[in-house]
Amino acid sequence: MSLPTAASLEQLRKRAKELLRAARAGDVAALRRIAAHHRRPAEVPKLAEAQLVIAREHGFPSWARLRSYVERLERFGPALRHAYRADLDYYAERAVGLLASAEDGTAEALAAFAAAEAPLTRAGARAVVAGQHGFASWAELRRHVAGLATGGEPFARAYRAVEAHDVDGLAELLDRFPELVTASGTNGNDLLGMATATCDERLVRLLLGRGADPAHANDHGWTALHGAAYAGRPALALPMIEAGAPMAASARGDGGTPLVVALFWGHREAAELLAEHGTHPGNLRVAAGLGRVEMIERLVAPDGRLTPEAGAHRGFYRPHSGFPAWRPSDDPAEVRDEALTWAARNDRPDAVDLLVRRGARVEADVYRGTALVWAAACGRVGAVRRLLELGADPNRRGTFGGPTHGLGVTALHLAAQNDALPVIRLLLAAGADPTVRDELHDGTPASWAEHFGNPASAELLSV
Repeated sequence: MSLPTAASLEQLRKRAKELLRAARAGDVAALRRIAAHHRRPAEVPKLAEAQLVIAREHGFPSWARLRSYVERLERFGPALRHAYRADLDYYAERAVGLLASAEDGTAEALAAFAAAEAPLTRAGARAVVAGQHGFASWAELRRHVAGLATGGEPFARAYRAVEAHDVDGLAELLDRFPELVTASGTNGNDLLGMATATCDERLVRLLLGRGADPAHANDHGWTALHGAAYAGRPALALPMIEAGAPMAASARGDGGTPLVVALFWGHREAAELLAEHGTHPGNLRVAAGLGRVEMIERLVAPDGRLTPEAGAHRGFYRPHSGFPAWRPSDDPAEVRDEALTWAARNDRPDAVDLLVRRGARVEADVYRGTALVWAAACGRVGAVRRLLELGADPNRRGTFGGPTHGLGVTALHLAAQNDALPVIRLLLAAGADPTVRDELHDGTPASWAEHFGNPASAELLSV
């Protein structure tokens, strides 16, 4: 039984009437279907009973729920966004994120506001999100979400199967409702993207095998391949690449390709797999993150002068709206300094050395972290050692992550957070102060280790 599509409500009414006629004629199979969904069926079957059978056979608790669902499909068709989370705060957060992407200039997000003729405000973002789900107001969406857990909508059920890593359950739903594989949920997220977020290769391969589009992008331009890069999972990325996922697709700003997302987080293995299919884009921070010394030498001259390509396509600067707003500039010093942090977080000491020789500043905090802080956060022993040799101050305070995370933090705080024991030892040997307190939480590196559940680091840092 396939997913109801446009003009199918009349077909469903017809099925209910056919069931009713068969039951009234004494058809045993029809009577059994009605009895399966009614404790005490009427002596003479009624249309409402037949309609309830049809609804429940589609997985809906009532005919009204099925009718509401199909009417939304008829009005909006494939453009309908399917709600799938049963907490309203999730949709409020998505509205905030959509607004942030629009303010960053992401084309997909701007198009969503333009289509709804909504202002770039929080209220406007909520109106956009409600309208995308087929509702005239935020209040209507809220009422819908309140009943979503028991509402029986196929996309929400498929989402729950993905979250539960229920491969067989998802396969069964796709058998019954094959259109789910191309349907979109909130913010344009599809099931392939959701499966990628669970890091379950079985779900990813199932959905690709059923026809999921590896080029599908959500309202931030984010594809499932971006998700695999974000997670640092080459095994997730590989089947998408084989299925033709676009390598040069940008998300959250110009140049925000899957490769760039992997490099931002220091996911070396995923980045190297992606780079086998092209360095998109070919700017200085990508060259630095990949450790491509010859590419760095081509982009930045011995006297520090940059080619135009070195600073191009740097519109991407944050992977999600939890990071604060910023605008990359064309300042050559900023381009060199940012590239240094990308080399550090990806453990490219030779690239670190070359960039410093060509003018990058070891202590620069271009966007949410110095090179040493990033190397420490990612547990990059080689880069930490080289930066210390180049004069990086192990006690320098800086920023990191979101605005409520890292202010006045040192490399030691971040190494403690991520249980990077070899890095902690290196920093301590270089004179890092284990008693220093960050400016937001008044925490020492040891208390950060304890907070993040890293007893070995806490013990090493205890004084």
